[in-house]
Amino acid sequence: MNRPETISKITKICVYCGSGAGTDPAFVEAATALGTAMAKAGIGLVYGGGDAGMMGAVADAVHSNGGSVTGIIPQFLLNKERAGFNGEGLIVTADMHERKRKMFEMADAFVAMPGGVGTLEELVEQLTWAQLGRHKKPILIANIKGFWQPLCALLDHMKALEFIRPGLEFEMLVADRVEDILPTLQKAVAALSPADRQLPSEVADRL
Repeated sequence: MNRPETISKITKICVYCGSGAGTDPAFVEAATALGTAMAKAGIGLVYGGGDAGMMGAVADAVHSNGGSVTGIIPQFLLNKERAGFNGEGLIVTADMHERKRKMFEMADAFVAMPGGVGTLEELVEQLTWAQLGRHKKPILIANIKGFWQPLCALLDHMKALEFIRPGLEFEMLVADRVEDILPTLQKAVAALSPADRQLPSEVADRL
């Protein structure tokens, strides 16, 4: 029996991040640096479709450096998040569920940059799917200036109290520096089989 072919290269990364810029310039600088690095590595961006804040910074950086950008946004957020044409395509979905499913299907890995409640919700949903064994795509948090440290502490607290029990563990990668993000993801994705990348349609419909 032939062994499944492994994925040796990431083609697209889904980046979760805020529609705002935050108060520290280091956050937008990190988003710009990540977008630039992705474009130079030939890795396309899948993101929430907005042209402001962190979302706008990472999309503009990818696009400005010749990379591929796909924004995915639900109809009701078109005006609120200032959906722009930061790349070759903007996909408008009927609702948030369809948006997140398309983001999952198009990406080989996920990165959570600093952001608000929406960013946190998207990250935690991916962690939940991974915990339940629905997929094995790498999930990484960009812990710029310790932004995600409170979440890391909370997850450790959950493990200590066994709300995250043996058998329900999941892998969440952490990078404190932008330059470590792509190498960390490439290493993680290299061992995955094509089957590990898929979320079965019957499962997606129930999530």
